[in-house]
This record gives sequence, structure tokens and C-alpha cells, in this order.
Amino acid sequence: MTAARLAPLVLLATACVPAAEADVSRNAEVVQPVRAAPAPTPTPTPTPSPTPTRAAVFTFDGELEQGGWIRGTVPGGTREAQLGEEKITFDEEGRFFAAFDRDAPATLELTARLADGRTISSPLAIARRAWNIEHVNVARRPGGASASFMRRRQPELDAIWNARLEETGASGWRQDFIWPVTGRISGRFGSQRVYRGEPGSYHSGIDIAPGNGTPYVAPADGVVVLAVDDFSLEGKLLIIDHGQGLNSAFLHSSRLYVTEGEMVRQGQHIGDVGASGRATGPHLHWSLKWRNSRLDPLLFAGPMG
Repeated sequence: MTAARLAPLVLLATACVPAAEADVSRNAEVVQPVRAAPAPTPTPTPTPSPTPTRAAVFTFDGELEQGGWIRGTVPGGTREAQLGEEKITFDEEGRFFAAFDRDAPATLELTARLADGRTISSPLAIARRAWNIEHVNVARRPGGASASFMRRRQPELDAIWNARLEETGASGWRQDFIWPVTGRISGRFGSQRVYRGEPGSYHSGIDIAPGNGTPYVAPADGVVVLAVDDFSLEGKLLIIDHGQGLNSAFLHSSRLYVTEGEMVRQGQHIGDVGASGRATGPHLHWSLKWRNSRLDPLLFAGPMG
């Protein structure tokens, strides 16, 4: 992801619930009867309890700031884990991915519930960011979308929502992301206008303007969960699931080279930059989401080389 790496962090575990003493089962050897004197009863030996392969702590590295991310391992013996109120999924080796929304609070807590009944809690300090907020002395345009527009738009929103919920088992979340294309950055993540005190929607991704028709590539491995030609706002839209709830969306393409259900590899040519949909000029809008959190692509791919 970013070129500069944080040293792996190890959070000391706090046992919130005392472990209950488990009953110890005992094995008994079976001895067949003989005509001689009976054999002595063997001494029972306790069955050892399974020992977790990992310590009872969270370990991770990443970008602990709004719009950032972490990757790591859950404590040994974890059955369930979450970040704040959001459930965390993890693989058989305990590896997980989690991230922080653009408006994440200053503190979030990693929590794990262990098989032995303990709860491990690890608070995280999330750095706040100075977003590019532009205050303009004009009123926000009144009224919402027309009924005729929403009849077209609602099925598009439903398709995007459902695509982001797909669990494909992709493993791109483990990789260091690369830029899908390089060029002039024409719009930054998190920027926002405030109209006479009324906030507008913030920019949910990063805009890159390398020129019309420029090829762009997959920033990490994944599976295509949506590929459409003519959405009203996004135009030609591509969404790729990277696994663990992390996905990328690419808007305004002039051409797509992959289809839904296709597995893609990092660096694979997947589309060309364009101005389809509602766009003022050719550019690639790249956005990232984890669950319901919107993330800053700059914190994944690092400074553009």
C-alpha cells in the first residue's frame, strides 16, 4: 500500500472477562480380563488443552488516520472480532483487514471474543485530517432529484449496493496497492463545499486525468462484481472486490475490458480513461470502500511516482 511502512504494532491485551476453569477430561486405558490376578488400574492422565498458535493480542500495521486502513492478526483463539461496531472477518491464520471512514472518530476499539470466554479490547487513536473544505457564499441548489430521474437511478443504486456486498474470497486486500494510472490529480478524496453554512457531499474518491483513452490497470487482485456501460452518473462503471469487505470502483471509463465474475490480477489492463456519465472531462475516478467506510486511495497507493 503506502511506500512508507509503519512498524508492526502489538497491542497489549486487556482481559475483560475472567476465563472460566474448564473441566479436565481423563482418558482411561481399557484392560481385558485374564484368569490371573487383575491388572492394576492405570493412573488417569489429563488431556492437554489446546494451546493457541498466536498470543492473545492484536498485531497490525497500516495508516491510523481518517480514510486509512490496517492489516494484521487477531488474538489467538479468537471466535469473533470487530472494529467499533463493524464486524471483522479473518482467515484461518487469523489475518484481517479493517479501515477507517473519512469521518472516523478520534478513538475506535478493536475487540475480540475468545473461545475461552475472555474479551480482548484494544483502543486505537485515529488521527484527524485537515480536509480541503471550500466555503462559498451561494445557496445550495434547492430541490432533489426528479421522480423521472429516480425511476432510472434507484435500480442503479441497488446494483452498486448489492455488488459491494458480494463476498468472492478474493485476496487482493493482502497486497500493497499500486496506482491504476498515473497523471494529474484533478480531484482529491474528502474535499467538500459548504454552501452558506450547508455542507455538500464530499468527494468520495480521487480523480486522475492522464488523457482520454489512457489504459488503467487493477490496483490489486480481485473479482469483478459489477461492469456496466451506461449508468446515469458513473457512465461505464467497474467495481472489483478485493476481499474482506474491501472494494474498488472505477468511473467514467471510455471502454471496459473485463466482465462480471472475472478474476483480475494486479497490474492487469481493465479499462480506458474516458468521460462517460456525468463528467466534465476525461478522467478516472477511483474510489475505495471497506464495508460502509469510504477510504482515501492515496493512503493505499502512496505518493504517485
